[in-house]
Amino acid sequence: MFISFLDGLFNGLSIGSILLLAALGLAIVFGLMGVINMAHGELMMLGAYTTFVVQNIFKQWGEGAFEFYIFFALIAAFIVAALMGLLLERGVIRYLYGRPLETLLATWGVSLILQQFVRSVNWVLVAGLAVFSLLYFGGMWLLQRRSDFERIRNLAIGILLPLSALIALLVGRIMATTYELAVTQPWFGAQNKDVTAPSWLRGGLPIGGYQLAYTRIFIMVLTILCVVGVYLFLQRSPWGLRIRSVTQNRNMSACLGIPTKKVDALTFALGSGLAGVAGCALSLLGSVGPNTGQNYIVSAFMVVVVGGVGKLLGSIFGALAIGITQYIMVLEF
Repeated sequence: MFISFLDGLFNGLSIGSILLLAALGLAIVFGLMGVINMAHGELMMLGAYTTFVVQNIFKQWGEGAFEFYIFFALIAAFIVAALMGLLLERGVIRYLYGRPLETLLATWGVSLILQQFVRSVNWVLVAGLAVFSLLYFGGMWLLQRRSDFERIRNLAIGILLPLSALIALLVGRIMATTYELAVTQPWFGAQNKDVTAPSWLRGGLPIGGYQLAYTRIFIMVLTILCVVGVYLFLQRSPWGLRIRSVTQNRNMSACLGIPTKKVDALTFALGSGLAGVAGCALSLLGSVGPNTGQNYIVSAFMVVVVGGVGKLLGSIFGALAIGITQYIMVLEF
């Protein structure tokens, strides 16, 4: 009986740790901007796939390098998810502030796009997206230097958008026909991918007749470090002060010279990066698939609601309570 209780408590704490990492980003973003980001789970998924890619790279470098890949994977997952979050904020959400329903629908659409993206991404698709981004965003950047840009803005979008898309499609078609089918095969596909933990994270710490898995202990320690890091960033850094100021009173902060748009972008990138770290930790507990984030996004929102928006201590207790409850319910039913 005691062993079963210890197992449920320990595994529930590890699940709660992942929920806390995901919910930290949600709480910061929702508390500052009032944005319900339905694509947050897909940012976790990107962090998990980034871990898978980094693992494969380090496997090619030998067993010695592989033992330390997880530390590089954490950094890479944070950067990839943060950049995607920054792109999402700059490209979609910044135009929808103050309209929660439209934001929810838009981010839900982005989540579906990201799920399909990891199923079908290949060299042709990447090349096409790179060409489109270079032509469209590069063209818009050049046109913004004109003094009459606001007058010709709609015309520029109407010309650049279809033209860039057409050229990108042509480049993708040329690549597919030139290199045949080798480049059109998906990198990941719809099947789940397995992430192998380093040897020092395998096994467990024996306590009586029970073992505490090293991977779950690692996830708990990682969560503690992230929580402490976020707290110190928000309380001790200049940008943390700006974030707290904008959260409390956006209009007054803008009057005092705080760049609220930069604060929004930084906050969204930080919250997205934390989701990427959560995805990296999640990959150590199971396989990685396109629907990985969907399995945790509802629970992460529950943590934000139970713990209170912007309340770090409340999020901690909420995540641990929900994680333990979920794990026990899975065992029972």
